[in-house]
Amino acid sequence: MAKKQINDLGLRILIKRYLGFIEVEKNYSKFTIRNYSHYLDMFRKWFEKHYEQEYIQKLSSEMVRKYRLYLARYENPNGKRLSPTTQSYYVIALRAFLKYCSKKGVKTLSAEKVELPKSVEHQIKFLDRDQVERLLMAPDTSKISGLRDRTILEVLFSTGLRVSELAKLDIDKIDLKEREFGILGKGRRVRLVFLSERATVWLGRYLTARTDPFRALWVRIPRSGDWDPTMGNEKARLSIRGIQRIVEKYRRVAGLPIKVSPHVLRHSFATTLLQQGADLRSVQEMLGHKNVATTQIYTHVTNPQLKKIHDQFLK
Repeated sequence: MAKKQINDLGLRILIKRYLGFIEVEKNYSKFTIRNYSHYLDMFRKWFEKHYEQEYIQKLSSEMVRKYRLYLARYENPNGKRLSPTTQSYYVIALRAFLKYCSKKGVKTLSAEKVELPKSVEHQIKFLDRDQVERLLMAPDTSKISGLRDRTILEVLFSTGLRVSELAKLDIDKIDLKEREFGILGKGRRVRLVFLSERATVWLGRYLTARTDPFRALWVRIPRSGDWDPTMGNEKARLSIRGIQRIVEKYRRVAGLPIKVSPHVLRHSFATTLLQQGADLRSVQEMLGHKNVATTQIYTHVTNPQLKKIHDQFLK
């Protein structure tokens, strides 16, 4: 398509193409795509309302400044404002969209001229080993649903997988003998994932108990106990939201004091490795982080461990 034709495209169409791009080329999860769609739709509505146009070519630094002011003052119908962290997500989405526009030859404001908000430090939530054990022991494994749930928790803590990565696993991709499998993660990066001996045992027990014909590793358990083979593999697959509900359910059963999500178990996996002496680069590889800087958010958690080492040698 000629540049003139590209520059004639409206904002709504460009955003739709961008969302398709991050789904196909970037392999972003459905959850991330949904969020980016929401963030950019907010910008589009604001832009079209205040500037009575739909062409991103007219965007300026001053407009971006006014948009950020709008975000800072925005209140939802319940009168609740956006937190500084949430505001930053809107700006990051806009910046990423502008980078895409530039890549596709759309003449508009350079993404580099949109300053990213200063990062807001937040405390990483993670469980210590005693809390992890309480969570893992919570499901009733005498039932297949409980057996599935225990296995989900074991695999999450054993691998540090993102919930989107966990949800799309299929049975034939898991090598129980070698205790490993490959995963296509964020940014279409492939990495090898390792299972602990305990997680492997639970996976074996869970798969042995399965009598359904589906290839999805995590499936919805019918209340009747009878599987419907005609429902199809993807309909039978447990959703991301379903996995999140399972984790929170057993947090309550275990009586843990903090809200627990699959990502908290990912944090717990990383901090446990670092506290036991694993190096940052290895943890980076296991988490599937593109840059080690992302993994460094965990280093402050291990400072007490470093102090112990320091005191051990310099008394």
